[in-house]
Amino acid sequence: MSQIPWWGLPLVAVVCALAGAAATHLAAARTGTLRHRRRRSRRWYDERRAAYVQLLTAFDRATYRLRAAYDAGAKPPTVLNYLDEIGPALMPVRLLASGPVRSAALAVHLQLERLHSEMNPAGVVGVEPRTHFRELLAQVPLVLQQFEAAVREELEITDRPPAAAHPAALNGSRRKAVSTPEPDRS
Repeated sequence: MSQIPWWGLPLVAVVCALAGAAATHLAAARTGTLRHRRRRSRRWYDERRAAYVQLLTAFDRATYRLRAAYDAGAKPPTVLNYLDEIGPALMPVRLLASGPVRSAALAVHLQLERLHSEMNPAGVVGVEPRTHFRELLAQVPLVLQQFEAAVREELEITDRPPAAAHPAALNGSRRKAVSTPEPDRS
């Protein structure tokens, strides 16, 4: 006869069942935490991207209006009109952006604000107001390009698509297209 008590086997089964349930609970909690963190990161990325796109669109619209007014020989929109248009797009960027992106956005904003304000280069000898306006307007795309570069760097946007996962993940038809052709033996 065995020296193991009658309650030993059920006790081992209960302990193993509890350990399995605890391991499953811990794994599910870890997966939930990772999923929540991934969702928050994705939402943060999407909010920043939407704010940057909205601001770039507002800057382009303001630049287009300035160019159209300049080409027509009309007076550009006032500073208050410009601030009313740009303000709602600029505030989220000021709150969400990193230092370099915020600085680049404010540089574009200041350039456009200067163009919308009264030009008074008459205090400088030899400066013509229309030429000064045209030169400042020509600088806007350059400053916008710096803003775009800062956004691309912050959001890690590249000009190439992401690399394929792993060759084993490709299905059979794609694998044949990717592989090198066999040499002709005839």
